[in-house]
Amino acid sequence: MTELPYTPLSIEESVEAISQLDIIPTMLDTVCRLTGMRFAAVARVTEKRWTACSVLDRLDFGLKPGDDLKLESTICDEIRQHHQPVIFGHASTHPVFSTHHTPRHYGLESYVSVPIITRDGSFFGTLCAIDSQPRDFDEGTIVSTLTLFASLIASNLALETRAQDAEAALQAEVDTGTMRETFLAIVGHDLRSPLQGARLIADELAPLQQTDRAKRLVTHLDNSIKRMARLIDDIMDFARGRLGGGVPMDRVERHDFLDVLRLAVDEVASGHPGRPVVLRGTLERPVSFDSDRMRQLLANLLNNAITYGEPTRPITLTVTEAEQEVAISVHNDGEPIAPDMIDHLFDPFVRPDPQTPRPGLGLGLFIASEIARGHGGAISVKSSQEGGTRFEVRFPRFS
Repeated sequence: MTELPYTPLSIEESVEAISQLDIIPTMLDTVCRLTGMRFAAVARVTEKRWTACSVLDRLDFGLKPGDDLKLESTICDEIRQHHQPVIFGHASTHPVFSTHHTPRHYGLESYVSVPIITRDGSFFGTLCAIDSQPRDFDEGTIVSTLTLFASLIASNLALETRAQDAEAALQAEVDTGTMRETFLAIVGHDLRSPLQGARLIADELAPLQQTDRAKRLVTHLDNSIKRMARLIDDIMDFARGRLGGGVPMDRVERHDFLDVLRLAVDEVASGHPGRPVVLRGTLERPVSFDSDRMRQLLANLLNNAITYGEPTRPITLTVTEAEQEVAISVHNDGEPIAPDMIDHLFDPFVRPDPQTPRPGLGLGLFIASEIARGHGGAISVKSSQEGGTRFEVRFPRFS
């Protein structure tokens, strides 16, 4: 089984990689709410540098992503050496940290920092929080929660970096038979193992929470884990679709096609409050389809429409039927797709607006097209300034 080598990230790559993880801002906000501190950051720490990768600063500490602190002035340098968390709520009365150079140099009273360990056991940096005011908190709970966050950061870094490595490997090995083994090795070992560990920890934490803030924290964790699971599923579907002859289908003749559409609309709308999705059309006769895959196809198209559509205009999902065919269209208003992108929209790792960073791997439309193909149909797209953007899926009513 072939495994892609892991290459440690440079300082600049680390800042960029952390900036691409959309769970980080929520995580830092949760750290501040949980600890009561006003500054939180993810830092890359090496033998020579301490660099802020992502920052939430309500303390006016003055750091921005990419900024450095003098390494020797930080406690994180010590954590780099011993790989253990450090926490205190009142430095001036603490038996050790009352005389420590870091609290005295920066005027800190409360502090917590936990190591971020990458999947190969290397020290990446720290997740930390500070404040100039003392804080009273349950140190064990804080350390356990931030350690879980650090594990999630490491897992997400593995997901992002290995996805990039996998894309490069695919380009280099497109004519070889090693692509499937590479992807399945990544998904089966490097990604699912840390995800399972994070899910077990989150399940253990959930029944222990008593306060609203703690419950919100567990909700944030659950959402992050679900996002990682979706990304992993996308990679698995990519491997099957591109390398294994198509996404698996279980088509069954059913009378509840519209109900499945409504469920997909409700699921997407619940994740995007304030972005209305309108379902139009009727269906009189049964349809042969895979319920789970059809919901996945619709979710991918609807999320794409919400991401790139005009925020003040509704997304419209329309279903029509003919004697032997069913058609579903998803329409959004907004800037049209560039003509030179139209022919590549359903290629893997492609986004309609490549200039703007977006979460995810750029596999949604590719997977949607594979699901349509698995139903014996296809997806087409039309996009213009006047008419907006419309994706249409057509497939035979019966398999």
